[in-house]
Amino acid sequence: MSNVKGDAVTTPPTNLDKEAGGGMRSLTGPYMKVVALIAVLLSVFSVYSNGLSNIQEIYRNLIFLGFLLVLTFLLYPATKSSKQERFTVVDYIFVILSILGIGYLFLNYTVIHVDRGSQPIMMDYIFAAITIVVLFEAARRAVGLFIPILCGAAVIYALFGTAFPWIFGHAGFSLERLLYRLYMTTEGILGLTLSTASTFIVMFILFGAFLSASGATQLFNDLALAIAGRKRGGPAQVAVLSSALTGSLSGSAVANVATTGAFTIPLMKSIGLKPKFAGAVEAAASTGGMIMPPIMGAAAFIMAGFLGISYTTVIIAAIIPSFLYYIALIFAIDIEAKKQGLKGISKENIPDVLQVLKERGVLIIPILVVIGTLLMGKTALFAGFAGIGSVIVASWLTKDKSTRITLRKVIEAFVDGGKGTIQVGIACAAIGIIICVVTMTGIGSTLAFNIVDLTGGQLWLILIVVMLTCIVLSMGLPSTALYIVVAVTAAPALVEAGVNPLAAHFFVFWFGALSNITPPVALASYTAAGIAGANAMKTSWEALRLSLAGFIIPFMIAYNPILLMQTPDGEEISAISVILVILTSTLGVYALAVALGNFLNAKLWIAERVLFFAGALLLIKPGLITDISGLVICLSVYLVHHIRTRKNRGAEINVKGA
Repeated sequence: MSNVKGDAVTTPPTNLDKEAGGGMRSLTGPYMKVVALIAVLLSVFSVYSNGLSNIQEIYRNLIFLGFLLVLTFLLYPATKSSKQERFTVVDYIFVILSILGIGYLFLNYTVIHVDRGSQPIMMDYIFAAITIVVLFEAARRAVGLFIPILCGAAVIYALFGTAFPWIFGHAGFSLERLLYRLYMTTEGILGLTLSTASTFIVMFILFGAFLSASGATQLFNDLALAIAGRKRGGPAQVAVLSSALTGSLSGSAVANVATTGAFTIPLMKSIGLKPKFAGAVEAAASTGGMIMPPIMGAAAFIMAGFLGISYTTVIIAAIIPSFLYYIALIFAIDIEAKKQGLKGISKENIPDVLQVLKERGVLIIPILVVIGTLLMGKTALFAGFAGIGSVIVASWLTKDKSTRITLRKVIEAFVDGGKGTIQVGIACAAIGIIICVVTMTGIGSTLAFNIVDLTGGQLWLILIVVMLTCIVLSMGLPSTALYIVVAVTAAPALVEAGVNPLAAHFFVFWFGALSNITPPVALASYTAAGIAGANAMKTSWEALRLSLAGFIIPFMIAYNPILLMQTPDGEEISAISVILVILTSTLGVYALAVALGNFLNAKLWIAERVLFFAGALLLIKPGLITDISGLVICLSVYLVHHIRTRKNRGAEINVKGA
């Protein structure tokens, strides 16, 4: 990661796995080599199974999950006080149990479903119970307590349905039936979510690992610095741009803060920004990476699978909302910089953009290749393979020899990719338990119907209830896990209320992502506060203030899905209508940033602030009447404010002259 001459000192990235309890071990010697070998084998198997073989889905998922379980117990300690530099006896026991549970089903799946006609025996149930217990422990270690608690609650709910009151009651299921569905079918832990992880997600994680090995992260930082460094509050704008570029690839707000924040936060502090504000900017910018196409923290793949639509449709839908989120953040930062009278970084400390592009600009090609292949209608798997191949080729076309992907870097990328798959893969497998129980009991549709009924069918009230539900359910979860949880529990209520299905899923995922900066469990904010040396809670509230526009955009998406390139009646969208939506929405988020920042040329009057806020909402909401009304209000208030502040400035000059 590059450094700016004299302005900031780069610190090494912090632990990228703070979302998961104690984080990864710091292994040494032969222990480190064993884990590296298994991670390489996982990556190589993923490449082989997705591109070079016709292995059946169930067997691919079993082998994939087996690798993940073994890696989890070797890399993640049982407790924070466990040995950090080597494995323990408990780890070995769980590794053996993992191999036994996965190996048994691998060898007997055909026997169970063909030879015995899907009639399990006691031995099947024993290995099912072992595997599920092992998966619970793996999820606890890798992802944290919340997922195992949710899964445990789902199991209890499935077994004891008659004990639950009101709409939650059901006939209940036997333990044998539940074990069969969870372990021996593709409806449980080996279902859709794990299939998505073992195909699209792992390939794009590998793509990100190869891109990182080529030095693309440094390129993103340098480009952001060259583009925005000299602007008012430049380092904060750099944080937004670099976090947007890397966030979509990393898929984790916390990991994004840890990597880009180590560079941007000291840089922001160097020009006079307060530590809590610097941390808040990075947290808010990194959280936006989860909704930034093309990868969106891998949730886009799951969303496409849930909705039965193409991956390309999802990433096209994300373009306008993510643009609005980041442009709103840039406006908010600019207003804050104007209030504090801050300037950018001096010219001599800014890298030359042409020089940066000349040295390493070809490393942008892999991202363009991925986007291009998707827009051409190719599958996401094809795009992932094309991306990895183009990274290797592009790395050898640069003048900087350090960027070239050598055999050593290929192995390092495979190791990083294998390790990077653990959290999302384990989460996808574990959440298969929740999806299975929801399907078996029908609780999803029951909750959806009753939320609509209890709110009297008032969409605005339904949206608020679902928003709060999503923020609470998503606290502390990685991106893919939080999306699956809210998609299963909250999205059906919006669809039941008549919201476009894609808009409903975007709504719940958006608020799930924003849980990373929403107190009290705001992991991205806390990570940024640690780097900035600021109070964690104050940083969290500051990040929330900066991102308030992000809390309004999903409501507009729900009311009018044209922001997602969708129409309620399925008609084709014209280019003019899209351009109009982008322009009016951009003006709207600027007016919103002015209102929330309480500053334009000077501090706003209360009436000006209220009118700017009202005009902003009208502009953000698509529609000719609302757009005209919002534009008239905002222009009128702007003119009044401009005339007022100009007169005040003139009066001050006269007083000084006298």
